[in-house]
Amino acid sequence: VQLQASGGGLVQAGGSLRLSCAASGRTFSSYAMGWFRQAPGKEREFVAAISWSGGSTYYADSVKGRFTISRDNAKNTVALSMNSLKPEDTAVYYCAADSVQFRPGIHGLEVGSWGQGTQVTVSS
Repeated sequence: VQLQASGGGLVQAGGSLRLSCAASGRTFSSYAMGWFRQAPGKEREFVAAISWSGGSTYYADSVKGRFTISRDNAKNTVALSMNSLKPEDTAVYYCAADSVQFRPGIHGLEVGSWGQGTQVTVSS
């Protein structure tokens, strides 16, 4: 699965952004998908994941209640809606695909494919 992320930008604290990730390949709908982020000087961290069917989601505690992950298997896309953004959400955001197909349940993501990052900057 090849992934292309978009939608990053500059937003004030408290604002919203929606990231999108377009996937190529006919097997998109068989993989769980997720988002990770990497702030300057920090390790890449998990943000959110969604099961291959879209029926289950999982979030990092730091974004729970503010971010929503969704997918459209007909359009081969996965999105991350981010609300109530904070300066600490500033990072490069990466979409990712699971390493195995039809994984039951979702408790994070074992990444098999990475997309390129998109910068999100939240000003205070």
